[in-house]
Amino acid sequence: MKICLLGASFDTNNMGVSALAAGTIACALNARREAEISLLDYGKQGKLIHFPHQGKTVPIRLVNIRFSKKFWLKNNIARLIVEAVMARLIPFAGLRRAWIRRNAWLAHVDDMGVVAAISGGDSFSDIYGLVRFIYVSLPQALALLMRKRLVLLPQTMGPFKGRIARWGARCIIRNADAVYSRDRLGPGVVESLFGSKGEPVKVRFCNDVAFALEPRVPAYIDCEGIAPEEFTNGNLAGVNVSGLLFSRGHQWSGSLGLQVDYRTLVLKLIEMLIRDKNVTVLLVPHVFGEGGESDPPACRTVYESLKDEFAGRIGMVTGRYDQSEIKHIIGRCHFFIGSRMHACIAAVSQCVPAVSIAYSDKFTGVMETAGVESLVPDPRKMSEEEILEIVDQAYDRRGLIRQKLQQTIPAIKERVLGLFDEIAGAGEGAPATSGVRTAVAAE
Repeated sequence: MKICLLGASFDTNNMGVSALAAGTIACALNARREAEISLLDYGKQGKLIHFPHQGKTVPIRLVNIRFSKKFWLKNNIARLIVEAVMARLIPFAGLRRAWIRRNAWLAHVDDMGVVAAISGGDSFSDIYGLVRFIYVSLPQALALLMRKRLVLLPQTMGPFKGRIARWGARCIIRNADAVYSRDRLGPGVVESLFGSKGEPVKVRFCNDVAFALEPRVPAYIDCEGIAPEEFTNGNLAGVNVSGLLFSRGHQWSGSLGLQVDYRTLVLKLIEMLIRDKNVTVLLVPHVFGEGGESDPPACRTVYESLKDEFAGRIGMVTGRYDQSEIKHIIGRCHFFIGSRMHACIAAVSQCVPAVSIAYSDKFTGVMETAGVESLVPDPRKMSEEEILEIVDQAYDRRGLIRQKLQQTIPAIKERVLGLFDEIAGAGEGAPATSGVRTAVAAE
């Protein structure tokens, strides 16, 4: 099995995106230990990635393409699309293959058995703008032009608001070999995309692949404000502060439709945990970097605001960790509150009771699949007092929540790890692109 992964990368500060890449690779290797896996992603340089898996190192090739005005670049996605169209017009197989082999990037795609697209989990949509939709969709269009088996891996489907995005999404979904949603809302989104007159498309369900990501103990854990012994005392509550929501205060929160001031909410949540629940709080970033939307600056601001008042009761994770290492750190907590969805998945998948502060519908949809949708307060619809009440009750019920997760998470991991077995089985004897599915359904 030769698999090319689109829309996920390790060259990012966002550990959620890296978790999708690592989770997908783990699923593929679980199905086929000898699978050859590559990443086709935007970047200036390709490289070889040494991916740790079950005590071994697996080579993963990053093949870089460009999204640039420099059309003459051989790996420019626009040029690749044009050359793929021209290849389709060549009537003789030998000449067509020779044309493709002239371009190393086209040849790489041509060699693949499966092209699997995950679109950063939620970017197969125009919610982030049309340019972003085009950015993630062009490599998928390239795969279809090359007559490859395109699989849309478990992700949030849509929304598709603009006419161009709706047309593009219909073209890709209609010709994809398989379409997976990571929540139960996906089939309805796709059904509305095609309308009552369109032939329905089958959307399969599978949990987010990050549930399959294995934690890994870091070589070190840098923490400011609390001693390392606090990580093992059973009284540690992790709080992930989102730089996206925190960076611009109430003005930015309002642009996302939040009814509360996120900064104030975070401070009150932490004060409640320390004063009322007598816990030690650990601030945990999940999107690294020093930019305005990164988590460490937001965590730093919160820590500096509270460290004097709660000396020895609040700490902050410092340093840089990969997606598996930060998952291990989150797993050391006995309770967790997060505003980055994959930080919350990192907790829940380790049976750590977690409250997800949502700013998007994707939170509820994904957490519903784990049976903890009641722990997703939505500040777009709820008041500060309502959110605090949910956290308060969740903390008091954390033992029952953990027991429930211990019953449900093993089955979720088993299903996710079987994803590529299902994909491989569906592809045996199937044409390169099998076209329109036969029914709308969520399994």
